[in-house]
Amino acid sequence: MKKQSRKVVIAGNWKMNKTRPEAAELAKQLADVAKAPNVEVVVCVPFTNLETVVNEFSLAAVKVGAQNVHFAKSGAFTGEISTDMLCELGVQYVIIGHSERRQYFGETDATVNSRTKAALDAGLTPLMCIGELLEEREAGITEEVLARQTKLAFAGFTAEEVCKTVIAYEPVWAIGTGKTATAAQAGEACGFIRGVVAKLYGADVADAVTIQYGGSMNAQNAAELLAQEDVDGGLIGGASLVAEDFKAIIKAAVDGN
Repeated sequence: MKKQSRKVVIAGNWKMNKTRPEAAELAKQLADVAKAPNVEVVVCVPFTNLETVVNEFSLAAVKVGAQNVHFAKSGAFTGEISTDMLCELGVQYVIIGHSERRQYFGETDATVNSRTKAALDAGLTPLMCIGELLEEREAGITEEVLARQTKLAFAGFTAEEVCKTVIAYEPVWAIGTGKTATAAQAGEACGFIRGVVAKLYGADVADAVTIQYGGSMNAQNAAELLAQEDVDGGLIGGASLVAEDFKAIIKAAVDGN
């Protein structure tokens, strides 16, 4: 019953897609998603679309998230966005440490830690991403990688802060590639991460924290992935850009909860 007590979070990551008119149209198609007990639906959109989508969802059950945030309140950080700027718009969630941010924009475990802390301090819910590369999985060091990333991401955090963070396990080799971890692989990795949290903060905290799977989850495989004991939702890429597909994933979460 521990799984049933955790919040399920289905979050769409639109990545660098959609102009404002396109974002408004997709949001309109998703605005009729019904609020379901213990299932939170989020869309994380480009900065330029945040205000548009927040307005479209003002009366809807869907929450809005950003795709990144800086750890400083303000200052000489060209191209970055602060927590105050996001909160002012009505944003409630933010993706931190996505593999694409790590790969292309120099994110590290240290910056993930500081950005996550800043988000929590501002009242935002972080979707904190961790995951192994293909070569790391093939070398048999997946657990070492996940343990290191989890420990460094939460360094200096209180148990309460950990409980307010959503962990997104995203095997890098399964993002945007069409490849998906099997349900067993996803469940095993999420269970391992929960075990790391238990060693750091105790079983009660580990049992309470939401852990998503993010790696090519789609309408066809969502139910099987979400049925895993330690998988509490999904961070959805491509499928979140198609209203019918995203709604099918949401339905799988609601039906399985």
